[in-house]
Formats: sequence, structure tokens, C-alpha cells
Amino acid sequence: MTGTGKTDISGGEKTDMSREPLTLEAFEEACEAVNRVTLNTDLLYSDYFSEQTGGKVYLKPENMQRTGAYKIRGAYYRISVMSQEERARGIITASAGNHAQGVAYAARAYGAKAVIVMPRTTPLIKVNRTKALGAEVILFGDVYDEACGQALQLAEEKGYTFIHPFDDPVVATGQGTLGMEIIKELPLVDIILVPVGGGGLAAGVSTLAKLLNPKIRVIGVEPEGAACLSASFREGRVTTLPSVSTIADGTAVKTPGSVIFPYLRENLDTVITVPDEELVTAFLDIVENHKMVVENSGLLSVAALKHVDCAGKKVVSVLSGGNMDVITMSSVVQHGLVLRSRIFTVSVQLPDKPGELSRVSGVIAGEGGNVIRLEHNQFVSINRTAAVELRITLEAFGPEHKEKITAALEQKGYRPNIIQTQL
Repeated sequence: MTGTGKTDISGGEKTDMSREPLTLEAFEEACEAVNRVTLNTDLLYSDYFSEQTGGKVYLKPENMQRTGAYKIRGAYYRISVMSQEERARGIITASAGNHAQGVAYAARAYGAKAVIVMPRTTPLIKVNRTKALGAEVILFGDVYDEACGQALQLAEEKGYTFIHPFDDPVVATGQGTLGMEIIKELPLVDIILVPVGGGGLAAGVSTLAKLLNPKIRVIGVEPEGAACLSASFREGRVTTLPSVSTIADGTAVKTPGSVIFPYLRENLDTVITVPDEELVTAFLDIVENHKMVVENSGLLSVAALKHVDCAGKKVVSVLSGGNMDVITMSSVVQHGLVLRSRIFTVSVQLPDKPGELSRVSGVIAGEGGNVIRLEHNQFVSINRTAAVELRITLEAFGPEHKEKITAALEQKGYRPNIIQTQL
């Protein structure tokens, strides 16, 4: 599945779609096409998650894919089946980042102009990488849906060929090649967990899975703050959320695809949601146990493991992308450490006299705590001889160690008060 390394990777010319999308024949054709440009993302067996869940958990590391996400699959296949005239008009799309890079890469392979409209909130790493692939980037709106509206308007005004990032059966067919690889490598897979934004990946993977083996369960996973597909399933029709709010920017979509919705409703077994806090701790799990960087949207399928009965089953979590900027990464790590009680802040009051700080430090050191920061406030009380406040930010091994340290302070009469850590 590696790329050829040649300059011309277009693989010949087609004038139009040769097959109806989302059929077995189309999936096979798409696999042949994307194999020219995709990298191997062989399944990784996870001892850690297998032990946690009681199943056999494998990771599909599309964060290691060319352009850092699975999106190159659908983008390249879609452009490969365009006519020369469609490509010559220039290609435009809207994207929160990963589809943008896929389209930019594929357009460059075919010598076509690419214009990408991205939300102003898109992480800088995704904007810069899209530009580096030769695309013109326009920042518009605060969420994907607003950027998409602008892209459609520009397509009408300037005659560009528009590629929808998910509500396109051809694009979904390209994304489904990921599922083909999973099933070829693990034929007896029981469950496939896929992140859901607009639903293109879920439509492609679930449709292919049911074609090959209807017993395979494909579960979509959304962030709680952008659960548009869950809402649509409840209503029985495509539903638009009034707003979205999630750290999973790649899946921050208010409306799922209407064209692909019938495929999702028929082939996706269920949709579950996870809160942002669980994405934060999932990031720590992946970094510490698998030494990989996976963006928040790509972690949805990992966070979902604790919500699915995996015992005795072969489960694949699709890590859909890894394009996370350093600032976001730093914030996620710090918040994850707080959520896991590996960093916490405790406040104690003590007399303002020599030796008190040393005594408190001794108690903490005696329990193996590591002091990260100290704040000594002498003005917490008018009577400074009565009390000053000491805020101590500590590193611990987890909840039990945290409780052990605070208990030791309590025993020494310091009356510790756990406060919200500000990092």
C-alpha cells in the first residue's frame, strides 16, 4: 500500500465515475486507486486497552497516514474519478483541517488548483500544512458549517468544482478503503469503532463491513458537544444542532450529511457519545502506552472503549488523525494530569514564622510528593501572626497517592483544602 515514489501518481485518466459508489465493486476500485498514495497503517495490538476492556483491542493508526489522517483516501479517490474538465476548473472544499490536506495533496498530484475554506478556529498546524501542499487557504467562520457555506458560494461564483468533505458517496467510498484493510488484516473482527463528524468515514466503513460480513458491528463515536448524528438518529431525519462546543475540532459539525444519511441509518449499528474530559485522558493513555500523538477527534474511538462491551471480542479503534498543534497538545496533557490526580493544588494556612514552610515541605517529601509550584500569600489575613496561606501545586502518582499526601497534612494539623488547579 505504499506510494510509488514517482512524480506522477495520478494513475491514468478517467472522464467520469466508472461505478456506482458504495458498492463492493466501487470499494475495490477505490482501494486500487488509494493504494497509489496511502501509507501502510497496519493494525497495532494494544496490550494496555485489551487488559482494560477484557477484549482484544487493535488500533488502526491513520494518524500515521500521509497528511496525518485518513482523509487523503476519500479526497484522492474523488479527484481520481473526476473528468479533466472538472479538475481544470479548479477544486474547492471546506474543511476543519484533515480533508483540506487530503484535497490539497490529491489536487497537486493531478496538477489541479485547490482552494480550501477553513474555519478561523482551525489549528495553525493544519492551516500551514495545507498551504505547504500548494493550496490557497481562506479562513472563514467559526465552525465547519459556516466555512462550507462560503465554499459553496465561491464555487458558484468562480466555477470551481466543489468536493464535499463527507456528504458525498464517492468520498465515503474512498474512506471505506480503511475498512477493507481492517477486514483483510483481521477477518474475524467483531467491532469497529469510528469517529463521527459529518459521517463520511462511518458511512464508508459501515457499508463495506455489512457487504462483507453483516455480523461485524460498526459503532460511530461523537463528542457530546457535537452529537449531530445522535440527534438525527433520535429524530429519524437529518437534524441540525443549534451550536457545537468540543475540543474535537475535526468532528465539530452541526449537521450530518443528508446524502449519506440513509447509508448511516441502514449500516451503522449505533452511535455513542463521549465527553471532552474522556478525550483528554485518552490522549494520555495513547501517548504513555503507545508513544503516539493522536488529535482529539481521532481519540473518540479510544475513549469509547469503556462504553462498549468488548469482553471476549476483537475490537478495532480507528485513530482517524494526528494533526494536533503543540499548544493544544500542551493544554491537553496538563488537563489530563489534573483529571488523573497526577497534578493537584492544595491550600494550607500556617503561622507566619520561620520554619513553617520547611515543616510542610517535609510532610510532603515524606509521602513522596513532588512540589511543582509554591505560592505564599502573607495577606490572606489581617493578623499575619495568626495565619498565612500557602498554595502548593504537587505531582502525584494518582488518586490514592493524592489522598495519602493530604491525609498526612491533615494529621499534622494543617487542614488542607484541595482547590482547582490552574496550570
